[in-house]
Amino acid sequence: MSRMSAVAFKLFNESRMTVCSVWTGDDFSAPTPNIIIMLMDDMGWGDLGVFGQPSKETPNLDRMAAEGMLFPNFYTANPLCSPSRASLLTGRLPVRNGFYTTNAHARNAYTPQEIVGGILQEEILLPEMLKKKGYISKIVGKWHLGHRPGHLPLENGFDEWFGAPNCHFGPYNGITTPNIPVYNNSEMVGRYYEDFQIDRKTGESNLTQLYLQEGLGFIFTQALAHRPFFLYWAPDATHAPVYASKKFLGKSQRGRYGDAVMELDYSVGQILDWLNLLGIAKNTFVFFTSDNGAALMSGIMGGSNGPFLCGKETTFEGGMREPAIAWWPGHIPAGAVSRQLGSVMDLFTTSIALAGLVAPDDRVLDGLDLRPVLFNNSIIDRPIFYYRGNEMMAVRVGPYKAHYWTWSNSWEEFNKGINFCPGEEVAGITTHTQEEHTLQPLIFHLGRDPGEKYPISVLSHEYEAVLKHISPIVDEHKMKLVPGMPQLNMCDQAVMNWSPPGCEKLGKCLTPPKSQPVKCDWPH
Repeated sequence: MSRMSAVAFKLFNESRMTVCSVWTGDDFSAPTPNIIIMLMDDMGWGDLGVFGQPSKETPNLDRMAAEGMLFPNFYTANPLCSPSRASLLTGRLPVRNGFYTTNAHARNAYTPQEIVGGILQEEILLPEMLKKKGYISKIVGKWHLGHRPGHLPLENGFDEWFGAPNCHFGPYNGITTPNIPVYNNSEMVGRYYEDFQIDRKTGESNLTQLYLQEGLGFIFTQALAHRPFFLYWAPDATHAPVYASKKFLGKSQRGRYGDAVMELDYSVGQILDWLNLLGIAKNTFVFFTSDNGAALMSGIMGGSNGPFLCGKETTFEGGMREPAIAWWPGHIPAGAVSRQLGSVMDLFTTSIALAGLVAPDDRVLDGLDLRPVLFNNSIIDRPIFYYRGNEMMAVRVGPYKAHYWTWSNSWEEFNKGINFCPGEEVAGITTHTQEEHTLQPLIFHLGRDPGEKYPISVLSHEYEAVLKHISPIVDEHKMKLVPGMPQLNMCDQAVMNWSPPGCEKLGKCLTPPKSQPVKCDWPH
């Protein structure tokens, strides 16, 4: 917890009655709403009670949906963490903002410690835009858009940061690989498994509680100052290795993964209650979603994608359709369910519009302004493109989805025990070789067949009509697409987190090996 946030949080706890008496029933009337985006990590569509999870262990998220708007047809921009996060913050497909690889065809790529690249300076991130309206922005949790100089949050529009640049993999020995640093703003304050513990055996860690306190403290500080704020709350407890604090371990019927979900649900409830208590709920737009589908390859340590096919790393529905809830009391009608095809990229464009800003006109934006959807439950006609690396694998238009390429993962990886579709293999669809269908795409009606098991007959009038409608949309997209410079091609062990800023104060600087840049190997 940062010093400022800790002081603010302590101040409230010590002055609870005074603060309540000052703010009860008094909503700030600032012209620009506060914005909170809650991005989960590897949480699946089927992990929420409101989406049918049988254990019903997400009462706060279910309440959030009852008080707000549920999006059953909401998508990430990529079935893997880093590209989807880059797209959320830029409003652009990964193939445009550079978060993809050309090392091999249709391969997922992300930002491990050895990645050389990161978010391009030419990209405009959401906090940079919001700064024009006086917003104070903070990221809490996982960044994942690059860890080298020029790529970190405070160099890309954020004012504050508490969290880590990479996944919480480890522990490492500090000789061949360093442990991931945890940052407080621009300097590290420790490392995972050294100063911020994650018990790999029991799954115990208090990280989610730290992230919750950081978020609550930031909200309190900005509310006191009457400043509009953007909080990007990105905890990673549901990403392997899954963890939860002692209070939640062993509580879920679903095992450790369920424990992590319960703690995140509790945290969401705490944040929403905090907004109400401070009297700023009616001036705060909150959106909850996930970065990609549940990691089915993790087995019982992974989540659920409900009725959808496969999971993380694939462009089947289970890999890219996400849980999503919008909440803004007094503005978004309570208990609404939207049929809109939504995308994480819409959060960029919508947030800009809510702040009263005009979107950049010098680049292509893939995100839509969802205000008509949020306030009037309107439907905006738009396609959803499913990308894996440098290839457009599929497109959804209305209820129809057309696959132009299919594969889950290679036989080599599958034979190692890595299975993206356990128990869900569909002949000719979840293939282990890349299969091209560009001349005759596989088309599914996702209303009748959400599991993508029964392709529409190519001999039917329905297939002919759908293909005639979808083909020009795909042709136009490909014709106008100008790919960005790929940032996920080169790796080098010398660029790992050996000596992050602030390491010298802690005595945690490590000696890097000699630089040997190589092309990254992306097997999936």
